[in-house]
Formats: sequence, C-alpha cells, structure tokens
Amino acid sequence: MARSTAKPRQKNARLRKARRASTSLKPAGHAGKKKPIDLYYWPTPNGWKITIMLEECALPYTVIPVNISKGDQFKPQFLAISPNNRMPAIVDHDGPDGRPISIFESGAILQYLGRKTGKFYGRDERGRVEVDQWLFWQMANLGPKAGEANHFRNYAAEKLPYAIARFGNEMNRIYGVMNTRLKDREFLAGNYSIADIACVGWASRAERHGHEMRGFPNVRRWLETLLARPAVKRGLSVKVEAAFHVDMKDPKVRAILFNQKAR
Repeated sequence: MARSTAKPRQKNARLRKARRASTSLKPAGHAGKKKPIDLYYWPTPNGWKITIMLEECALPYTVIPVNISKGDQFKPQFLAISPNNRMPAIVDHDGPDGRPISIFESGAILQYLGRKTGKFYGRDERGRVEVDQWLFWQMANLGPKAGEANHFRNYAAEKLPYAIARFGNEMNRIYGVMNTRLKDREFLAGNYSIADIACVGWASRAERHGHEMRGFPNVRRWLETLLARPAVKRGLSVKVEAAFHVDMKDPKVRAILFNQKAR
C-alpha cells in the first residue's frame, strides 16, 4: 500500500474527512487519482466488521449510509452492488488491475481486504484455511443465531418462550465453542485475524442475546482484548445520526425489517 508523505496531522485530517458520512446512496466525488473506498453501511454488527477492518488497515473510506429502516437497501443503485439487498457492501475504486470492484457479503469483503493489504489473513494456504474456518463459523453460526436470539427477545410481536429458549440455548452452545477454542490461544485462528474482527461486534452485544460472559472466561478475556484495540474502538464508534431516530414500534419500519418477501 502506498504511503502518504503528508505530516501525521495532515494525514489524519484527510482520513477523518474521508470517513465523513454521506447523506444518500450516491458516492461522493474525490480529488486525486485514488479515491477512498465507498462503504455502504448501517451501524450493526455486520457493518462494524468492515469499519473495524478498514480502520485496522488504515484504508481511507467514505461512509454511505444505507437506512435499512426506510428501505434504502432496495434502491436500484444499491442492488447493483448488493443483489441480496443487505449491507454492508463496498466499492473499491482502486481494485484489481487498478479498476473499480464492488463486493457484497461481509465475509467476502473481509477476505478481499485481507488479500489487498496482506493483513489479518493467512499468507499461506494453511494459514488462510485456519482463518476461513472461523470466519465461516461466524457467518453460519454466531451471527445468524445471535440475530434470531435478539429478534425473539427484543422485537417479536409476541413473546414466544420456545423461540427464546431455542436460540438462547444455541447461543450458549456457540459461546461454549468459542470458550473451548480460546482456552489455549489468544485469538480464534491463533494470530489476530479477520475471524476475530467478524466476531467482536456480535460478542460485544451478548447481553442483548440473553447472555453474560461470566460463564465463558476465555471469551470474556478475548473480548476485552479486542475492545481495547484502538482500531476496534474507532470501528465500533462509526455512527449514523439517522440510526438513533428509528422507531422500532412503527408498523412501516417493522414491515420493512421483518416482513420482507421476494420482489
């Protein structure tokens, strides 16, 4: 990655400017040959995966909010880069061979950024496999099950004891798997990697899923280690003002978030 010759204060000022949130789905224009990465984002555990990775890699980026409570995820310009109508997604204007590339799905974005920068991803096949196992474990287990546990505990129109217990038990199992894995290693894949970055946002919200970390001391130690990293702090602090004003009791909001069907 090319390094800037600007003084530290000037460089930090440019990065802060690049990270300023846009107000629409239209990417902002930038002077110079290389543009910051466009990040289509909403402040959720999936969105935080990418803000953390971008901060860890010191890659300039522009936040383009995708207001999922208003249906921005269904707009044609967003579907053109994320056909699954889910954020996050990125457009890297300095992609392979110097040509732009768009990527959706948080795991694929993490792998791409890991390859692009040579950071937090294995440099040989064994190392990559070790990371990939735990990255895909997050994508298939920790994230989806935590989402269901959160939904049935906090957002379901009816309190369904079976669903709450079902996903609460599954989260207990998942944290048990993490706790065993972290018994004799500092991070999930040995070294700090995109697998840890993928998991930290979800684990940081364990109480919303009905769990405390007292019963999982190795996970608690791992979580405290990650939350102390400056880049993780910055990534988790990327906010969008509109997200603070979403009324989850509004029937229109609930219909957009919880009653989606094929279009």
